[in-house]
Amino acid sequence: MADTLRPNIAGTRMVDLTFRQVDVFAAEPFRGNPLAVIAGADGLSDEQMAQIANWTNLSETTFLLDPVHPDADYRVRIFTPHAELPFAGHPTLGTAHVWRSLGGVSKTGLIVQECGAGLVPVRLHEDRLAFAAPPRRRAGPVDHADLMPALLALRLAPADILDAQWADNGPGWVVLRLRSCADVLALRPDWQALKGQMIGVVGACDTTDDAQFEVRAFAGIGQGWEDPVTGSLNAAIAQWLIESGTAPPQYVTRQGTALGRAGRVFVHEVDGTIWIGGNVVTRIAGTIAI
Repeated sequence: MADTLRPNIAGTRMVDLTFRQVDVFAAEPFRGNPLAVIAGADGLSDEQMAQIANWTNLSETTFLLDPVHPDADYRVRIFTPHAELPFAGHPTLGTAHVWRSLGGVSKTGLIVQECGAGLVPVRLHEDRLAFAAPPRRRAGPVDHADLMPALLALRLAPADILDAQWADNGPGWVVLRLRSCADVLALRPDWQALKGQMIGVVGACDTTDDAQFEVRAFAGIGQGWEDPVTGSLNAAIAQWLIESGTAPPQYVTRQGTALGRAGRVFVHEVDGTIWIGGNVVTRIAGTIAI
């Protein structure tokens, strides 16, 4: 989807590609999780994609490509500033939103995204896009050897948690369930101790809140960071909580509160499939010169 070709200062050819920056899972303007989406990226190399994602310095940048699988409507590659991911939630919703805004029409009425994790269905539900939670690569209790580093990184004792489970659908999440939203928001991680770990935390909210659960996501990559709103983590948490009877088939999660964000993730189970939905709004529309 190149708009123009022109020389740069060095005399080599540059291409302008369609660029969008969207706000995903936001309950209020500019308080969700931003995502950069570059369309028509089939001509870019792996190295170019990685370099662009490092430059945008957002939690993820996606590249919209023609599908390879005959059942897919489009293909996406998802990059953090440091690595490529097979799947991630807010990039899935954000990319689907951009694909539709650029005139994309699904073959069947259900959008089918092709990514490193395979085919991911996306649909409209209550005027929001929602993706089907992908299968977990690893689930079940966290053993002592894996649990203790997570507790150390979050300055917790075993008595502070209700449960711990693997909730890994690609990024490698270990999830700790705490007693309350307040306990989740009180966490102050030790970033040095968190290195190499991907830790999610969930706690139940008061019945007076607009959400039933508070979630935080800590990534021990590079210097370490907290993700504002995390679709993949919420998907795996929803599978765990709904299957165990800890959560109802439909609920709302709040995330990003500790970062000054207002993320809202809408979870609903339909015929055994858990859908993860959220609002997506385009904030920046233009081109990127490559």
